[in-house]
Amino acid sequence: MQVTESKSDGLIRVYDITIPGAEVEGKVTTKLEEARESVELKGFRKGKVPLKILRQRFGQSVLGESLQEIVDGTVRDLISEKDHRPAMQPDVKMTNEDFNEGDDVTLTVAYELLPDVPAVDFSGIELEKMVVEVEDSAVTDALDRLSADAVDYETAEKAAEEKDQVVIDFLGKMDGEPFEGGAAEDFPLVIGSGQFVPGFEDQLTGVKAGDEKQVALTMPEEYGNKELAGKDVTFDVTVKEVKAPKPAEMNDEFAKRFGMDSLDALKDDIRTRVGGEFEQASRAHLKRKLLDDLDGRVSFELPPTMLEVESKQVAHQLWHDENPEVQGHDHPEIEPTEDHEKIARRRVMLGLLLAHVGSENEISVTEEELRNVMIQQARQYPGQERQFIEWVQGNQQAINEMQAPIFEDKVVDHILAQAKITERTVTKEELEKALEDLESDTV
Repeated sequence: MQVTESKSDGLIRVYDITIPGAEVEGKVTTKLEEARESVELKGFRKGKVPLKILRQRFGQSVLGESLQEIVDGTVRDLISEKDHRPAMQPDVKMTNEDFNEGDDVTLTVAYELLPDVPAVDFSGIELEKMVVEVEDSAVTDALDRLSADAVDYETAEKAAEEKDQVVIDFLGKMDGEPFEGGAAEDFPLVIGSGQFVPGFEDQLTGVKAGDEKQVALTMPEEYGNKELAGKDVTFDVTVKEVKAPKPAEMNDEFAKRFGMDSLDALKDDIRTRVGGEFEQASRAHLKRKLLDDLDGRVSFELPPTMLEVESKQVAHQLWHDENPEVQGHDHPEIEPTEDHEKIARRRVMLGLLLAHVGSENEISVTEEELRNVMIQQARQYPGQERQFIEWVQGNQQAINEMQAPIFEDKVVDHILAQAKITERTVTKEELEKALEDLESDTV
C-alpha cells in the first residue's frame, strides 16, 4: 500500500492512497474459501463447490464487501499511524471510477483534525451569582394558583355563564338517529373549558337548572370518529344543575389534595420548589456569564467543515423559530448569514473547549445519571414509558443527545469550582430581566 500526503493546510489533511489489486484479490479469495463450507448448489455436495463457480455466482458481491472492509481498515490504520484525531468522519473517495477486478484501488482520504486547545487558568475567572430569596409573597402567589386550579363548585340559582359548571344529561343525534358515544348522564361540564367540541359549550351560556335545550353544531373535519367528522349533529341536553366556582379554603384538607399532611407542610414544599426554580434560573444566568467569559478568553483554530455544518444547523434552527407554522423540513435550504456563522463559531469553540476540559479531567456521565434523565423523559409518555426507554437504549444517537447536556453541566461545575464567585441578592424581577437581556443577545 502506498500513502502520499497531498495536502496539509492548518487542520486539513488529504492523502492519496493506492491499494494493490493483489491485496483485494487475496481478500476476495479468502472470503470465498470461507463461504465454501456452507454453500449448497445443485449438483455439488455441501462444501465442495469449485472456487471458480463460487466466483461466478458470488464474486461481485464479495468484491464489494472486501473493498469496503479493506478501505475502512486502511483509513483506520492511517489515522492510527499518524496519531490523528479527526474532527468528523473522514471523506473517502475512489479516484479510479473505471475500476475493474484485479486493478489497484486508488483513494483520496480527506479529514480535518481536532485543534489543540490551549490551557486556561480558571482561577482567574471572576463571576457574580444572582441570588433570589423566597419571600412569603411568592409562597402566597403559588398557593393562589393552586387554589385556582383546585376550585370547588356550589349550587347557584342563576343562569350559567363562563367558568360555571353545568351538570347535564345529553344525547347526540345525526339525521335524527342517536350515534355511538354521544350520550351521558350527570356529566359535569365547565363552560369555557374546551372539553367538548367547539360550539357546544357556548350554546349552554344562559341555561338554568331544569332547562331542556337542543344544541346544533357541525363536527370538526378532523374529528376522531370519521363517520361524524364534518357532519351536522344535534344534542338533546337536559340541565340538572348550575354551579358557580368557589375558591378552595386554605386549610389542611386543601393541602391533602396535593399529598401533604397539613397546610404548613404544603407551604414548606412550595417554598422549597420555588427556591429550586430560583436556583435553576440563577445557575442558568451564571452559566451563560461563564460561557461569555470563556468566549472572550480563549481563541484557537476551528475545523472548517465543523463550522460549516454548525452554521447550517443554526440557520435552520433560527428559521424555524421565526416560522413556527412550518412543522416539517419541506422548504428551501436556508443559507447561513454572518450572524449565523458568528453563533456557530462560538458554539463550536465552546463545545471543543468543554469537551477538552472534560477529557483532561476524566469527567464522564455515569449510568445512574443517564438512567435518571431517561426515566424523567419517559414520564412525558404516560403508558408508554417502557417502550420509550427500550427505544432509547437501542438508539445510540438518542443516548448521545441525553448525555451531552449532563456532561456539559458537569464540566461547567468543574470550572465554576475553580472560579471566584461572589453572590448578590436580587429580586425575582431583576433575575428575570437579567436572563431576558442575555436571551436577546443571541450568541
